[in-house]
Amino acid sequence: MADATQGARPRPLSPHVQIWRWHVTMAASITNRATGVALYAGWLVFAGWALALSAGADAYQAYTGLLTSPLGLLVLIGVTASLFFHLGAGVRHLAWDLGRGFAKTTASATAWFSYVFALLATILVWVAAFAAHAG
Repeated sequence: MADATQGARPRPLSPHVQIWRWHVTMAASITNRATGVALYAGWLVFAGWALALSAGADAYQAYTGLLTSPLGLLVLIGVTASLFFHLGAGVRHLAWDLGRGFAKTTASATAWFSYVFALLATILVWVAAFAAHAG
């Protein structure tokens, strides 16, 4: 017992982002969490829209003017992409809850699918929105 050190022993270090080699499943996990946070911000934008709607025509016109500005459109497109990625990742997690999709190749394929789905669905929604607005 004489050689026991006093005080706390140093804690073991776990591997972290700087040590692990990035792969698509790791990026999809991080993106899923980030899109969840972005969707909270999207709900605040929606709540602002509802408040402006209830405040009258002038407030509504000012808020929609803000949303149709280049920055506003960028935020709305980002929220749309977040929604679709989070949807794709949610389906992926649902499959995991059923005990499917844990193989490395399947997990990587479904991660890529979530990204591709989010990109294509976002493009489709916004092309349709601009086409409806123009026509």
